[in-house]
Amino acid sequence: MRSGFIAVVAGLTLSACAASTGPVVRQNAPPVPPPPTYGTVGLERVLGQNANALTGLFGQPQLDLTEGAGRKLQFGSNICVLDAYLYPPQAGGVPVVRHIDSRQRNGAPIDRASCVAALTRRDGGR
Repeated sequence: MRSGFIAVVAGLTLSACAASTGPVVRQNAPPVPPPPTYGTVGLERVLGQNANALTGLFGQPQLDLTEGAGRKLQFGSNICVLDAYLYPPQAGGVPVVRHIDSRQRNGAPIDRASCVAALTRRDGGR
């Protein structure tokens, strides 16, 4: 019985050695793509503006939410929806637009500058 146990242990030891002599293949994780960069061409009329300037440009927002120091104003037309996120400057003062999201009415993506242009051309926009 003991000789059988020794044979099993010896066999396992040899198989472990044989398995470790081959090349080690490592599976690398797929590379993480860099975050998308968004251009600001066509957004000059919105970025850095305060809420009064936005309502002067687009009319009354469809949605006005405040959470902490941030504020979200949402404007829409039959073409697109624009979300403008306003935050106060680090030195304090009136919140201004720091980020913009846009989408078509069905949720599909749309260029942010195209949405700004569409909103300024609709009734109520300037």
